[in-house]
Amino acid sequence: MSAKPKPPTALPSQGDLRGVLAYNVRLLRVQKEWSQEDLAMECDLDRTYVSAVERSRWNISLSNIERLALALDTEPWRLLHPPPTP
Repeated sequence: MSAKPKPPTALPSQGDLRGVLAYNVRLLRVQKEWSQEDLAMECDLDRTYVSAVERSRWNISLSNIERLALALDTEPWRLLHPPPTP
C-alpha cells in the first residue's frame, strides 16, 4: 500500500499558470485521497503525464484540463484559478 497523498506545501506564483494548475490538481486529488495513478485511471491518461502536470513540467491541452476537471468533480476554469493568498 502506498503512502497517503500529501497536499501541496507552497502556493504558486500568481503569474505562473502551470504552477496554479499543478497546485489545484494536486490539492483536489489529495482531497479525494487518490494517488496519481488513481486520477490517471479516472481520466484515461498516463500516470507519468499526471505526474508531469502536477510538477508543472508540461503544457496541457484544454481537452486534458477538461478531463482532469471532470474526474475531480470541478469546473475546468477552477483548475486555472489562483488559490487565495494568506
